[in-house]
Amino acid sequence: MIYSQSELLQLGGNDLMRSIFVQRTSVLKISLVAILSAFVVEFVFGMVSGSLALLTDSIHALLDSVVTLVLLLAARYAVKPPDAEHTYGHGKVESLGGMIGGIAIFLIAVFFIYEAVDRIQSPSSFAPGLYAIAAAIYTIGIDIFRIILLKRSINKVGGTTLKADFYHAFLDLGSTMVVIAGIVMANLGFHDADFAAALILGVLLVVLSLKLVYRTAQELTDIISPELVKKVRQTVLATDGVLDVGQVLMRRSGDTIFADVTVSVRADVSFDKAHEISSNVEDNIKKSIPNSEITVHFEPSWKGVPIDSRIFDIASSVSGVKGIHNVSHHVTKGAKFVSFHVMVDRNMSLEKAHELSDKIEEKIRSQVPEIDNITVHLEPHIAIPTDLTEYKTADEKIIALLKERTEVRKIGRIVTLKYDNLLKIDINCSFDRDLSIESVHDLTSQIEHRIRDHFKNSVITIHPEPF
Repeated sequence: MIYSQSELLQLGGNDLMRSIFVQRTSVLKISLVAILSAFVVEFVFGMVSGSLALLTDSIHALLDSVVTLVLLLAARYAVKPPDAEHTYGHGKVESLGGMIGGIAIFLIAVFFIYEAVDRIQSPSSFAPGLYAIAAAIYTIGIDIFRIILLKRSINKVGGTTLKADFYHAFLDLGSTMVVIAGIVMANLGFHDADFAAALILGVLLVVLSLKLVYRTAQELTDIISPELVKKVRQTVLATDGVLDVGQVLMRRSGDTIFADVTVSVRADVSFDKAHEISSNVEDNIKKSIPNSEITVHFEPSWKGVPIDSRIFDIASSVSGVKGIHNVSHHVTKGAKFVSFHVMVDRNMSLEKAHELSDKIEEKIRSQVPEIDNITVHLEPHIAIPTDLTEYKTADEKIIALLKERTEVRKIGRIVTLKYDNLLKIDINCSFDRDLSIESVHDLTSQIEHRIRDHFKNSVITIHPEPF
């Protein structure tokens, strides 16, 4: 079955490759059978008629059959999936097959030139007769059939092996036309005309074969169109979330184009978001360049990232920092000021904590030199275990401490959990709904300190609600 280009593009990746493989190998098989039949007809009729030109063309047809067989094997091998030794697949084999076909055309063309020159120098008065003309006409029909078949297939599925066999078919048609012209002219008494035509044909085929060899050699050396690379860059830059495009590496293997692209994304985006952006880049390139395999590497970039996010990332990367919060910055008279809270091990000495603070400031200044002043507020960090057990005996004391503050309008749920000597206390309580959030924050902080006076190793969280 022969698929149209649009039908092929609608198929999935594996189905697409399979359909292309079936198309190419089927066409090459038909071409092989056709040229073998031409060889048999020309050889038999050449022997019967005694036509040297026909016998020579039959040997050319036999050689062409061998070349078509090589191209068929190359097309079959090229579609093999990647393996441990060929991680990009076997597509290059098709280019190699095209090069072999081009070299074969070149050698055959040189042989024609040699034969034409030799026969011009040694003319003959031999006239082959109608048997030779009939065989040549049959071969012309076969050649025209192959040319039409191969041309249609190239337009639909492409491939260097089909192109090489297409050139072979033209070579066969040209050589057969030379043969039939020579036979006719020989019967009319013009013995040098066919040799002159063969010489012209040979020169033309030398040019065609060299072009084919050059093109396939370029493919084997991984040449790629700069316009194609430019197209990939433009496609990547047009993708949302991409800040810049780095290195773009591309190569072709058979019909598949492989692209290795490096993109820059904002350094403060999550890994999931960065992966989503890289997936969009891959999809967009595949839409722009069908039958391509894309690998995207993403790198963090601080271009366009708010300074608060940069400070958070830099400070968090310093060894010994347990957490960062309340990052803020402002500009006064052209000078940039930054402040933030850093949580460190609660048992760390002030000296060690100050050294850690100096390291944070030094790293920030090295990476964000435009900052003029940095203020680091140090806080103790208490690691909360995940296997806490409920602790009830502290609730009455906590309720009593809460009732000391008249601002507490209602006491809600109290959850007290214990792990060794550590208490985790979560409290819900209500305050006047008209209080500002700043006032409520100050009140909850005072209450937390009051409770901590009675429960030394405790982590207290108060959830305020409006009353």
